[in-house]
Amino acid sequence: MSRYFCHYASPFGHLDLIADEHALLAVFTQDGIALADAIFNPEQAILQQTQMELDEYFAGQRREFSVPLAPQGTAFQKRAWQALGQIPYGETRSYLQQAQMLGNPKAVRAVGAANGKNPILILIPCHRVIGSNGKLVGFSSGIEKKKYLLELEAL
Repeated sequence: MSRYFCHYASPFGHLDLIADEHALLAVFTQDGIALADAIFNPEQAILQQTQMELDEYFAGQRREFSVPLAPQGTAFQKRAWQALGQIPYGETRSYLQQAQMLGNPKAVRAVGAANGKNPILILIPCHRVIGSNGKLVGFSSGIEKKKYLLELEAL
């Protein structure tokens, strides 16, 4: 199955979007990650839909995404990412609360590790998870970008 990518200029910097014919596979902030076998095609349907929905999100007009997602990971990672999708727009949860959502409050570190491997930034909202003390911690793209997204959603 072919994979496609495009570049997206977000308000907080460059994003690479990767999709196949059926779903969005990844949203990354670092150049060149997993792009070697992908075909540059910003007109591809899933990539077009993702760009449109991100435009609406950053304009404060979208709270939920409808683009189909297909993140690649372990069974535990996929469960952790699914739990992230249950955190409502404009709200946060702690890593402990996310572990509790998975039915395993002792899995806090595993949840943090899974969130750090989230391949679909923003659409799978790992930015909504904060430390138990309320501090912004653990965002692969940097705390300033996490802060930006949380402030955007606070509107």
